[in-house]
Amino acid sequence: MASSRAANKFRTAFNYKGYEVARWFPGHMAKGLGKMRRQLKGVDCVIEVHDARIPISGRTPRFQETLSIRPHLLMLNKIDLADLSRKQEIEEKLRQQNVEHLTFASCTSFNDKDVKQIMPKVMDILASSPEFYKGEDDDITLMVIGIPNVGKSSLINAFRRMYLKKGRATPVGKDPGITRSVLTKIRVSDRPSVFLLDTPGVLSPNIPDVETGFKLALVGAIKDHLVGEDFLADYLLFRLNRQENFRYVEHYKMQEPCDHVLKMLGHIAVQMGKSRKIKMDSGTGAVIIHQPNFQAAALQFLRDFRQGALGPAMLD
Repeated sequence: MASSRAANKFRTAFNYKGYEVARWFPGHMAKGLGKMRRQLKGVDCVIEVHDARIPISGRTPRFQETLSIRPHLLMLNKIDLADLSRKQEIEEKLRQQNVEHLTFASCTSFNDKDVKQIMPKVMDILASSPEFYKGEDDDITLMVIGIPNVGKSSLINAFRRMYLKKGRATPVGKDPGITRSVLTKIRVSDRPSVFLLDTPGVLSPNIPDVETGFKLALVGAIKDHLVGEDFLADYLLFRLNRQENFRYVEHYKMQEPCDHVLKMLGHIAVQMGKSRKIKMDSGTGAVIIHQPNFQAAALQFLRDFRQGALGPAMLD
């Protein structure tokens, strides 16, 4: 209650003036998108993986052409990091966008309980699409698509871990842009015989608005420096306060919520023991002062959010 009262005078809108989200559509994205389209004729079903924290924002319009000609399952991944209190509302919005088949999952869970539900869903989708249905002895090829850093490779590796008892087949990393090209078929199951195609993460060449760009960057789909770590930290603080998610107060051992990002980052930097030595001319000689390392603190703030240390999130 005290936290809510303290936040009554906080910002009710974020000032995007002067911010610009840079384009981030590297050559490997355009090249990968072309390969994806050419390989569609050999694909039975498309699994689109998206981050459950931004279930509406950031889905690439260029995928719509791909999705319209093959059976499609939308998998909202990373539910262990998402606040699903609005799950029903999200499902309704996606139905309005013609999403017929939807599932929620976390592919990093070692018990793979969510992944176990995906293959039966895919088989049901294919069975309800006679033109794509195959016999039990035929190979099934699935294409995994999505924006960067949503867990496409983690899904493939989870399938292999579950059905083949094998390790990683594709690289997994926290930075967007790990998968650079459409890979050859990766076997993920013997019975049924299923192969998956991993693909590079593809963003829209033109992000529709600055706020969408900030959301994409917060979940790691855009590299931090393209937006600015300090800007992202300020936006994250604003969103947490607006949702009355004050877990950062306890996490960073603060006395109360804060709406001034430099004040908060200074506190985090002191906690981390991160400071920068700055030489200043005092008029009588050089003086060394220690200034909090705001960038290191911003990166820690973003890292804690992305790892779930500040509580589950919903950015849409």
